[in-house]
Amino acid sequence: MLRDQIVVIGGYGHVGQGICQELAKSYPGKVYAAGKTLSRAEAFSQATDGRVQPMQIDIREIPGEQLLAGVKLVIMCLDQQNTAFVEVCLKQGIRYIDVSADYHFLSQVEQLHSLAAATGATAILSVGLAPGLTNLLSLQAARLLDKTDNISISLMLGLGDSHGKAAIEWTIDNLRRDFHTITQGKRQPHASFTDGRKTDFGGFLGRRTAYRFNFADQHILPRTLQVPDVSTRLCFDHAFLTWFMSALKRIGVLNMLNVGWIRDGAVSLFGAMKLGKPLFALKIDAYGELKGQPAHAECFLQGTEEAAITARVAVLLAKKLYGVEMEPGVFHIEQLFRYESFEQDLADIADMSSQVTVRT
Repeated sequence: MLRDQIVVIGGYGHVGQGICQELAKSYPGKVYAAGKTLSRAEAFSQATDGRVQPMQIDIREIPGEQLLAGVKLVIMCLDQQNTAFVEVCLKQGIRYIDVSADYHFLSQVEQLHSLAAATGATAILSVGLAPGLTNLLSLQAARLLDKTDNISISLMLGLGDSHGKAAIEWTIDNLRRDFHTITQGKRQPHASFTDGRKTDFGGFLGRRTAYRFNFADQHILPRTLQVPDVSTRLCFDHAFLTWFMSALKRIGVLNMLNVGWIRDGAVSLFGAMKLGKPLFALKIDAYGELKGQPAHAECFLQGTEEAAITARVAVLLAKKLYGVEMEPGVFHIEQLFRYESFEQDLADIADMSSQVTVRT
C-alpha cells in the first residue's frame, strides 16, 4: 500500500491546527488531524473544507497495523506517558516528529535509535521553540567559537500570547518541580525558578532577570554539542510577575501547586491572563575561546506567537522529512540541521542576530 499520508496527532489542538492548515496547502487531502475525539477532528476538517481529513487515534491504545498502513509521517503534538505508540510507528518504518518539551519522555525515545535505524525510519525530537530553536541557536553560538565551555540559554515568554492548555499545564507543573542537570560531568540539583541571572535580550527588551527552569535543551546539548555546562532560564515580559513568581518559590507557595484544585486554578488563571504582548525572545550566551583568547558569542531571536513558531518549525521539518530520505535513527534537531536551514522561512515571524566579543 502506498504510504503518502501525514498524520498530525493532536491535530485539532492549539499547535496542531496550525501544522495541519499549513501542510494542507502543500499536501491537500493527505493531511489528517487525529485525536481520540472524532467529532472534534471532523469539525476541524469541515472548517478547512476537507483540505485536512479527520482521523480517530487514541495514543493510550496501541494502534493496529492497518490503521497506520498508508501513513508516511506522524507529527506528535500530544504528551505521551510511554513510547509504545512511537515504537509502533518506527517498527513500520514511519517517519516521526515530536514537539514534546518533556525530557523524561524524550530520553526514552532516544533509546529507540537502534530500532529506527534497523527499519529505515527517521525520528526528529526537540521540535519547536524550547527545545528546538534554542538547540539550533546554541549550535550557532558554539560554531562562532573555537572552543565552548558553557552555554546559558534565556527564554522570555509574553503573557499576552495565546498558549494551549497542555503547554500551560506543563509550565505550571514545572514551576514547583526541582530537577537535576549534568554539569561538568556531575549531577547538579536545581530548584525551579531560582538562581536568577541578568540577561540582555537586546533592543527594546533590554536586561531582564531569568530563572532556572526545566527545559529539555539543557539536558540534551551537553551530549549533542559536547559542551560541559548548559543552563536554561525563563522569564516573562511582565517583569513584576517574574519577580513575584520567584518570591513565591522562595517562600514555598509554589510547592502547593501539587494540590489539584490549586493547580487547576493556576492553569485557568494563566490561560486567561493577557498582561503583556504576544511575543517571545531567546538569548544564547556561549563562553569559551576564539583564536586563543577568552570570547563570548551571543545569538538573539525575537518574534511573536510562540505557538505559531512551534508550528512553523514542525511544518518545515515535515516537508524536509516527507520529501527526502534522511539518515535513519532518532535525532534531536541540531544533530541534522543548522539554523540557516530555517532562517529564511521564519523571517516573517522571527528575527535572529548574532555577535562575538573577544575579551582580552
